[in-house]
Amino acid sequence: MSQSSAPREKLMRKCREKKEAERVEKEAEEAEEEEEEEEEPLGGDIEDLFSENETQEIRMGMLDWYDVNQRDLPWRKRRSESEKERRAYEVWVSEIMLQQTRVQTVMDYYKRWMQKWPTIYDLAQASLEEVNEMWAGLGYYRRARFLLEGAKMVVAGKDGFPNQASSLMKVKGIGEYTAGAIASIAFNEAVPVVDGNVIRVLARLKAISANPKDRLTARNFWKLAAQLVDPSRPGDFNQSLMELGATLCSVSKPSCSSCPVSSQCRAFSLSEENRTISVTDYPTKVIKAKPRRDFCCVCVLEILNRERNQSGGKFVLVKRPEQGLLAGLWEFPSVILDEEADSPTRRSAINLFLKEAFHVEPKKTCTIVSREELGEFVHVFTHIRRKVYVELLVVQLTGGTKDLFKGQAKDTLTWKCVGSDVLSTMGLTSAVRKVYSMVEAHKQGLSVAPVSSNRTAISRKRRIS
Repeated sequence: MSQSSAPREKLMRKCREKKEAERVEKEAEEAEEEEEEEEEPLGGDIEDLFSENETQEIRMGMLDWYDVNQRDLPWRKRRSESEKERRAYEVWVSEIMLQQTRVQTVMDYYKRWMQKWPTIYDLAQASLEEVNEMWAGLGYYRRARFLLEGAKMVVAGKDGFPNQASSLMKVKGIGEYTAGAIASIAFNEAVPVVDGNVIRVLARLKAISANPKDRLTARNFWKLAAQLVDPSRPGDFNQSLMELGATLCSVSKPSCSSCPVSSQCRAFSLSEENRTISVTDYPTKVIKAKPRRDFCCVCVLEILNRERNQSGGKFVLVKRPEQGLLAGLWEFPSVILDEEADSPTRRSAINLFLKEAFHVEPKKTCTIVSREELGEFVHVFTHIRRKVYVELLVVQLTGGTKDLFKGQAKDTLTWKCVGSDVLSTMGLTSAVRKVYSMVEAHKQGLSVAPVSSNRTAISRKRRIS
């Protein structure tokens, strides 16, 4: 290492460590808030509750409509009284998967999940790595970790599967909404559920213009939902509200003429009386916070076998920390930067990381066969807009791959080498799959690289030695 490069590498190391620490802390805080948020007093009375007559008409209209129009979804199978716990597990898995994810996407994941772990007892025996691989591509990976931890908690308990919302909320990863869904659908407990679809339906029924993200307003929506829930068919009624919001009562194009409760809908009535008012004015649209930007250098490190033809290389994968963003998932070696950087700076950061993590030091512990920039793309998380730079580094190690694992016990292994056949079948995040698709395109002589979640562009290859 030259003296002139030392300050830059030291700075890069500090930036990387600071960034990672902040991210882990932020994700841990968010997880803690979701897991352990305490119930607050309702407060703030709703002056305009549903009348008894309105309540009965809404219940009847919604259930009649749902009986005829409900979608045929794999998690809606009817179970016998003796299979309530099986039903509860199915509802639990489906509701966790459906958070922030489209129904069409979830269906295939749900079927594969149930084939592998048909009962909660099967899931409780799984490892986090197995669960993450099955979940890969669904995003919000913390959901999968909590689902596994919750299953282990229930199976380890002495009281069986909790059958009331209040006891379900004591299980890891189960909040008020999921508890209400499981308790009402599987155990017929008359408790409400409130998600985005239900909020939209209730806000239009009562023409509520308050900010739905406000804590007091949110609690009032729960109060309205609790008033409406049908005591004889709570699960079906709750599903009918969610179904209406997901189909007819959509965000931008509601089908009011087909709605079973349009005659009880105040927003619809107001829109009929005054053409300047629209049903879609409710609920109030909340401006989303602008995602923060960061930058990531990814190095796809391919190690060629010294005793074979150069086409038989293995790729190095790194396991992320067990806490924080994308916890416990496999990815290619990468470095997070605080700001956009030029190619030499990115390369210096990667070189330092490879040296510290794997004892890979170009021209000292390995011979560089090729090193090329493959392009860049933007990957969007919930709160992060990440620009990802990708390079492919192909090397031959002086001492062989065994030197990379020197001093590490198998049970604490945080990285591994896999062939392309294994890599192509692994459960990887969408961002990691994008990176690998760029590598495959490069090896096939193509120059198309993804630049965003849904666009492609021609990437100009640049050799850097």
